[in-house]
Amino acid sequence: MENQLFDFGMIGLGVMGRNLLLNMADHGFPVIGFDKDNQKSAALEAAATPGTTVKGVNTLAEMVSQLKAPRKIMMLVPAGKPVDEVIAELLPLLSQGDIVIDGGNSHYTDTLRRVTYLKEKGLHFMGVGISGGEHGARTGPSIMPGGDPQAYPQVQPILEAVAAKVNGSSCVAHLGKGAAGHYVKMVHNGIEYAIMQLISESYDLMHRGLGLSNDELHKVYRNWNEGELQSFLIDITRDIFLQPDDKTPARLVDMILDKAGSKGTGKWTSQDAMDLGVPVPVIDMAVASRDLSSFKEERIQAAALYKTVPAAIEVAREVFIQQLQDALYFATIICYAQGLAMLHRASSELDMEIPLPEVVRVWRGGCIIRSSLLETFHKAYLENPQLPNLLLDPSIAQLLQSKRQHMRNVIMHATQTGYPVAGLMAALAYFDAYRSDRLPTNLIQAQRDFFGAHTYQRTDMPGSFHTVWQTT
Repeated sequence: MENQLFDFGMIGLGVMGRNLLLNMADHGFPVIGFDKDNQKSAALEAAATPGTTVKGVNTLAEMVSQLKAPRKIMMLVPAGKPVDEVIAELLPLLSQGDIVIDGGNSHYTDTLRRVTYLKEKGLHFMGVGISGGEHGARTGPSIMPGGDPQAYPQVQPILEAVAAKVNGSSCVAHLGKGAAGHYVKMVHNGIEYAIMQLISESYDLMHRGLGLSNDELHKVYRNWNEGELQSFLIDITRDIFLQPDDKTPARLVDMILDKAGSKGTGKWTSQDAMDLGVPVPVIDMAVASRDLSSFKEERIQAAALYKTVPAAIEVAREVFIQQLQDALYFATIICYAQGLAMLHRASSELDMEIPLPEVVRVWRGGCIIRSSLLETFHKAYLENPQLPNLLLDPSIAQLLQSKRQHMRNVIMHATQTGYPVAGLMAALAYFDAYRSDRLPTNLIQAQRDFFGAHTYQRTDMPGSFHTVWQTT
């Protein structure tokens, strides 16, 4: 294998890097991977399917020297400084026209900087979002490349081969200019945060509110996954309730501390949405709820101070579970609508030219937020690729209208019994505000002009106005 020329190189042979490289090898591409850890390089070769061409090395120079020109190299290393450090090590080894790919969760502003920096040196740089976890990387992830349009055709056959397939279509597409790939992945993760929050709220209402056991919860989520709520996240939620704990006789879910972790991509989505002026309140509440969960010790003190006792939801189980199913469906649509509206705005404001029909198509398979709803969204965007918000699509409006009363019922019962449902409430508030042709913000404008002379617009004539307000 010493003189073998390889099609693709991977820097970083953790679970994701190794599995993605093995996936490529299974599709007939000779691949080579680099990691400073000798054990990881050996593990890559040991895990290769017999008959495939896979090599692990422990120096960048050895890897680069054995790649076909133009070299195609992906980094799967932690975001931030490690990416820049790898690029610095690579630069002396590369030739003009080589392609460097960041497959991690980098912030899009870093990707834009790197695109410009490497272009000046005659190199192509692409930010590529990858979703599906370690299993998806091995069997077929959703892949979201963006950036250099000249480089994409060079890597397209490989990415299309390894991506998830839905109806014979690979879940990968060039998703726009500059840092579009990482931007789309960031918003994907924001939607993921939001849907996970909603599912956790539905769990709480059934577990503490209705008193459902883990076996009963398994059955509910199994039934939901066989219907209109079918999705990857509902699918794994179903299975979580049956997992035994290997240290106690309990189920594992009951032994996990209620403090949620985060890697920052949900926060980035909220921050960038605010910069764009696009409201994504369900994503915002999902981030805030994770933050709030970390105050475990304070929450314990507050529970004692306020004598918090879980209250029973006094509604027939079958009735409330159906209402909750509809509420979760309603709120999930709102999650996607907010994220996709953000992409619509970013496409023009940040000059990314993000094709929303392709984004939704790519998300249909392999990724964490894949669901049957995406087929409905795909049809909506095929009919109107410039749709600014899914809530303006007539077919989606009908779906929301059919579920909204159950959404209100669930929130009413939750608030009356004291269960926190920030995600569900944010979804309903967004829906009610978006569909209202009049909001009370005229009073806010009056207040702003009163104390700060910020001016206001009128309903009956164009222009900006200021008033010297009377005081009493």
